[in-house]
Amino acid sequence: MSATPPHAPGRLLADVGGTNARFAWQAAPGAPFEAITVLPVAGFPRLQDALRHYLDTVAPGRVQSAAIAIANPVLGDAVRMTNHHWAFSQRELQAELGLRHLRVLNDFTALALALPQLPPGQRRQVGGDAADPAAAIGLLGAGTGLGVSGLLPDGRGGWVPLQGEGGHVTLPAQDERERTVVDGLVRRYGHASGERVCSGDGLLDTFRVLCEADGVATHGIDTPAAVTEAALAHAQPQAVAALAVFCAFLGAVAGNLALTLGARGGVYIGGGIVPRLGEAFDASPFRARFDGKGRFLAYLRPIPVWVITASDPPALLGAACSLDGLD
Repeated sequence: MSATPPHAPGRLLADVGGTNARFAWQAAPGAPFEAITVLPVAGFPRLQDALRHYLDTVAPGRVQSAAIAIANPVLGDAVRMTNHHWAFSQRELQAELGLRHLRVLNDFTALALALPQLPPGQRRQVGGDAADPAAAIGLLGAGTGLGVSGLLPDGRGGWVPLQGEGGHVTLPAQDERERTVVDGLVRRYGHASGERVCSGDGLLDTFRVLCEADGVATHGIDTPAAVTEAALAHAQPQAVAALAVFCAFLGAVAGNLALTLGARGGVYIGGGIVPRLGEAFDASPFRARFDGKGRFLAYLRPIPVWVITASDPPALLGAACSLDGLD
């Protein structure tokens, strides 16, 4: 690849979640990411303000193209985040930043685009055998919300990413403890979706529902990180139970996704929560619930599941892929 002249405009890449936004600058297609920066979304009134701050103070060069992976549906010009107050018009954003090209896509669609390029050293397998390279791939991950996507083979050696909202499917309770959680969430929110358990706030809500059902105090455990810490240290029975319910429901939703897509190419687990659990996740109810689909146990058992362990945010790579051919 020829070197890009220093004056040539580059690319602005962004991965915007409900808590943090990650930005990077790329000199040209295939070039390494530079100036990767994480900014809290609460620190800026609008997405435009965060983008302008990055461009004015961090980015090493001008940009003419931008790709923004964002944690909400992208169905038209108007974009409004599900778990934050940012909202914007794509046309107005493009004009305000003076961009030649702008791509806005769901964050998990962007992450899905990155999966075929993810090195083996940036993932850890949890059960299953070898992937079928010609079959669909599933993707989900728990963080501020529960993102779900996938890749379908296009028949020409490439992939078609899915844009959906599978994190809001109805949860399938299988025992009394899970029914207690589902009933408690329905009372609070009117619907017990996958995201209501398999997310940071969902883990905390599950813990609170279980404490209420058992008639015990929360003992100052009031953040998702505190629930996880207490669970891994076996310091609070309801925290241990909440994390087990979290992993079990995530396995059920992942298994449903694998069946729906025919994801014999494997299922990837991203997001900010599961990678931090390490081997505790491997020993959790996740895989048993992934496989436990009755007559289709033999279909699911060989499907590999990988936890994404990449240190750099792969969604930025997927955002960059979405610009290929445009600039």
